[in-house]
Amino acid sequence: MRLGVMIGAERGDMARKVAKLIADIEWADQAGLATAWMPQVPDDFDLLTMVALMACHSTRIELGTAVVPLQAQHPIALARQALSVNAISGGRLALGVGPSHHWIIRDMLGLPYDKPAAYTRDYLQVLNAAITGPGPVDVENEHFTVHNPTALGAETPMPVLVAALGPVMLQIAGEHADGTSLWMADEKAIAEHIAPRINKAAAAAGKPAPRIVAGIPVTLCANSEIETAKERANRILAEAETSPNYQRLLDRGSARDVGDLCAAGDEESILKRFKQFADAGVTDLSVRLLPIGDSRDELIASKYRTREVIAELAKAV
Repeated sequence: MRLGVMIGAERGDMARKVAKLIADIEWADQAGLATAWMPQVPDDFDLLTMVALMACHSTRIELGTAVVPLQAQHPIALARQALSVNAISGGRLALGVGPSHHWIIRDMLGLPYDKPAAYTRDYLQVLNAAITGPGPVDVENEHFTVHNPTALGAETPMPVLVAALGPVMLQIAGEHADGTSLWMADEKAIAEHIAPRINKAAAAAGKPAPRIVAGIPVTLCANSEIETAKERANRILAEAETSPNYQRLLDRGSARDVGDLCAAGDEESILKRFKQFADAGVTDLSVRLLPIGDSRDELIASKYRTREVIAELAKAV
């Protein structure tokens, strides 16, 4: 299992956020982490633009999107943007995409959210054809009629990962993508629900074993502070639990909330949790640093202690 870090989506003024993003990717690259993943937050920076910035301030680390909402742009436009970022990064982009949630697509953007799985399947047909260029992209399906030339193409394979939580989406991800990007999935849900379905679908389609990327919060702390870390996770990350998609995924596992997903405790406890995810079938773990403390200085110190341990644990998993 490869260990990576989730960065971005910081609060504060725009200049400070850009400087912090640069500092975080420089640290992750130099620390030897395998991957860095950035989410697309509805009210924050454009994800792929920021990944291009990260590419200019790193040399070796894989850069992943977790994830780009599909409905917000045409698949040809997304392919063009992703191939541009992949070229800038020297072939280090892992393109995570997904149909997002009704409260973003329908309620915020005012776009249809009918049959998101079917829309994702049709979208991937166009996207996959476009990123395997150069050449004509000729795809006609229920949602798209595309006859578009392209002079672009990924010189090295650019993995496409789909945020797939339910059985139908996992089937689509296994057949039409290179893996899945997860949030709110614990070890049981991955071992008993995610991994068997996506692996079976990929094998039936004659594709290599898919990547399973799982995002979890992590806090280095005394074992007596584990409940404090869980409470903070539930306080600042719990909005995701309101999604029916995530609720159904939680029901397939043992975790009842994002606090239960948090890997908290001393170094041994965190490593043990990481290995449980590896045993469940996770190929890539994306760590969301979750500092604890009563003041800004304590939170900063907690973050730095946690990330230094993460860099060390990357050698052990």
